[in-house]
This record gives sequence, C-alpha cells and structure tokens, in this order.
Amino acid sequence: MLSNNFKTGLLIFLLIWLFTEVGRMFGNEQGALIGFGVAAVLSLYSYWFSDKMVIKAYKCKEVKEKDNPRLYKIVRELAERAELPMPRVYIVPEQQPNAFATGRNPKHAAVACTEGLLDMMTDDELRGVLGHELGHIQHRDILISTIAAVFAGAITNIIRMFGVRTGRNNQQCRVSKLALLVSVLAPIAAVIIQMTISRRREYMADEAGAKFSGNPQYLMSALQKLENGSKTIPFNNTARPATEHMFIVNPFSGLRGLGNLFRTHPKTEDRIKALAKLCR
Repeated sequence: MLSNNFKTGLLIFLLIWLFTEVGRMFGNEQGALIGFGVAAVLSLYSYWFSDKMVIKAYKCKEVKEKDNPRLYKIVRELAERAELPMPRVYIVPEQQPNAFATGRNPKHAAVACTEGLLDMMTDDELRGVLGHELGHIQHRDILISTIAAVFAGAITNIIRMFGVRTGRNNQQCRVSKLALLVSVLAPIAAVIIQMTISRRREYMADEAGAKFSGNPQYLMSALQKLENGSKTIPFNNTARPATEHMFIVNPFSGLRGLGNLFRTHPKTEDRIKALAKLCR
C-alpha cells in the first residue's frame, strides 16, 4: 500500500514537472504557470473522477444482481474471499473478451467485463479473470493505473494542443526544436509510464486471481482464450491506447507494430508458466 502511494505521488510530481516545463518551452514563465495549472487540475480530476471517465469512455452499463445473477454472484463470492467491499459491476458492450478494474480505493472500486468475456468463459474461468481484477483492487493498483491513463492520454495530446512554432529568429527556432523533441519523447514517456506500472503488477494480480478463484488452472485456461480473442476479435473505435494497460490483456495485441518493445503486459505464455508453477 505504502509503495503504491509513494509511486502515485512520484508519478504525479513527475507529470506536473513535465507539463510545467512544456509550458515554459512555449510561453516562458506564463506558459509554465499554465502548464502547472493544467497538470494540477488533471491530478485532482484523476483522483476523484478518472474511474467515471474510463467507465463512460467504454460505454459501460452498471448491473445489479437481478440484471445478471451469474456475474454478480461470482464477483460477490470473490470479494468475500478477498475480504474486500463489494465493487460496482459493469458490462462493456464489446465482443472481444476482456476485463478491467478501476476506482481510487477498495471502497470506491468497480470491475467491468465485456459481453464477449461472459459469452466465452465458463464460470470457473470467469472466476479466474475477475479474481485477477480483484487482486488489482486489493493491491491498490487501480488508482495509479487510472491516473496513468489520464496523464498518458494528455501527454500524447501535448503537441496537438500547443502546436510547433516556427520562425526566423533564434529564440523561435530554439522553441521549435524543443517542441519537436517533446513531440517525439512525450508519447514514449506515456508508454514507459504504462509499462512501469503494469508488468510486475500483472503477475501479482494473476497470483491473487488464482488464490481467490481457488485454482490456478481457471485463470490459465482463461488467459489462453483471452489471448486468442484479443488477436482475432477487434475492439471497436472507442478503445483508447492510453487505457490499454488497465485491461487483463492488451486489447490491441492483434495490431501489428513494434512487437514487444512497447508491451504494456507480460507475454501471456509467461503468465501461464508462472501460474503453472503455482499448480506444482
């Protein structure tokens, strides 16, 4: 808990510094003040409302026990085993099998799974997946992951907001070069933030999912289905790269790109091997 609180504070501090310096590049001291103000507002917004932002972005529908007894019962059963408050439960109108957790703390947490996940998984596999998400809630990963999602999206839009200045005098040329450098480094910085937060925490959440569900094989089987589904069933246009680290598997793994260089998740085969060790 303390470790994640420290990392959350450090992340916010670094991002406020980044926004302040970017503002300084474009507008000297006045720009720095604007950058600081934007980052401060984003920090407050991230803490109080980022979960609502993610839920709204993916058009999640909250469900109660009467709406989906199967899903609600499994979440309640797992929450009791994990000794956690009952989180809010949502369904994402997507056919790709996937799930995520969000919220600022266990008392204000939510879990969401796609329609495709409910259709594809057995009850035991669903327990493994939702146990993984409750592991994130128990480890308090959800706050730092949602804050990272907000800032990652903001960082990738820095250049769109400010543009790149060009001009003849030396000062304008210097600003232009710095802006170009930021335009290259900002998206990379956003991905590094996501990777730093995600990879080790995924293994810990997998272990928690195995524990809460009662059998590591449940999550092992689910992960294989999730991997295949993410490669063959596309997410629709509401999917946002800035939030991909929040899902149990990368929703964009079916897209060709730079391979493992910017992976926000460990390889699924490595996660399955780690769970297999728990079985032994």
